[in-house]
Amino acid sequence: MSDRIKVLRVIARLNVGGPALHVAYLTEGLAERGYDTTLVAGSLAHGEESMAHVALRRGARIVTLPHLARQVSPLNDLLAVRHLAKLIRTERPQILHTHTAKAGAVGRVAALLAGDARPPIVVHTFHGHVLRGYFNPLATLAFRTLERWLATVTTRLIAVSPEVRDDLVRLGVAPREKFAVIRLGIQLDERVSAAGAARRETRRRMGISPEAFVVGWVGRMTAVKRTDDVLLAFAGVLDRGVDAWLCLIGDGPDRQRLERRAHELGIVRRCLFVGYQDEVAPYYEAIDALLLPSANEGTPVSVIEALAAERPAVATRVGGVPDVVREGVDGYLVDVGDADTLAARLVELAGDPDKRDAMGREGRRRVLERYAVDRLVDDIDALYRELLQASPAARR
Repeated sequence: MSDRIKVLRVIARLNVGGPALHVAYLTEGLAERGYDTTLVAGSLAHGEESMAHVALRRGARIVTLPHLARQVSPLNDLLAVRHLAKLIRTERPQILHTHTAKAGAVGRVAALLAGDARPPIVVHTFHGHVLRGYFNPLATLAFRTLERWLATVTTRLIAVSPEVRDDLVRLGVAPREKFAVIRLGIQLDERVSAAGAARRETRRRMGISPEAFVVGWVGRMTAVKRTDDVLLAFAGVLDRGVDAWLCLIGDGPDRQRLERRAHELGIVRRCLFVGYQDEVAPYYEAIDALLLPSANEGTPVSVIEALAAERPAVATRVGGVPDVVREGVDGYLVDVGDADTLAARLVELAGDPDKRDAMGREGRRRVLERYAVDRLVDDIDALYRELLQASPAARR
């Protein structure tokens, strides 16, 4: 085996979110462990913000695959497979590691078509999955069948939480022993910090009094995030007489509809649609609690960041969320679609600042170590070494 190990890492797009941060931190951290990584990324969807700068700042070599996109398109998907297979034949990596559903499908099919350049080790990370809550039943069945087949041509599957792994096992994607659980790693001290001086200044700029209770939401405004429930829950908080504001940090295709919905509910004057923010730390300092009512999540970075900023979370009990939020310890878990209970939990936190502070401190204490980048790099390095040791072809 040569001194340096070649890795081709493929992600559908470097948009705002956990997967983009994950691959950026991995690319940098593994370079110090003897890996040369080429990061392949597709194109952004309309209205998405790029996080490619995070990877570039860390010295990543990024190859853009224009036909690789989030949307299902038979022609573009075939072109992406063709171009990626050509790149595999040029690069001849020992490890192909794909991230997110579309990149996982395109990347693993391309590996099969690369002929004698097919990487001896193929790894795929599920940052959540699209087998629930995204598509109609027929499309969901088709994607589930595809994932089952792709699993048979994959050396190892990675899930970002035990809950995501268990859900995929229940769905019949692959047996439990095919999976490794490796949690996200995030440079939390770069992204957020414990409560500090920015709180008062950020609130002053937004026109919010120091005494008001501020609910935060961070993410992409799409159907799976159930942003209507954000507005309904917040309306319930106001109906209970709380002096509250809602700060929505992010953008997406549903933004205009959500703004209209806030008008319809009569709450728009208490809603701040601040759009995408590259620097999120001041906003986490400004809020008092995070709300996340999604229908599906892998590992929610916004919740991890909120806890790192000492802000408790009220979130739905889906995907990997219970791996992050501990009921009654650093937040609350609620069933999907139960906006009334979401509101009740927020009202409870609004009325008890001491509880909020205690939950926030406990959350920060736990997530800083649990989601550390050094731990992520250690885990991936150990997995790669194990797979390389077991593969004579990779060692040549």
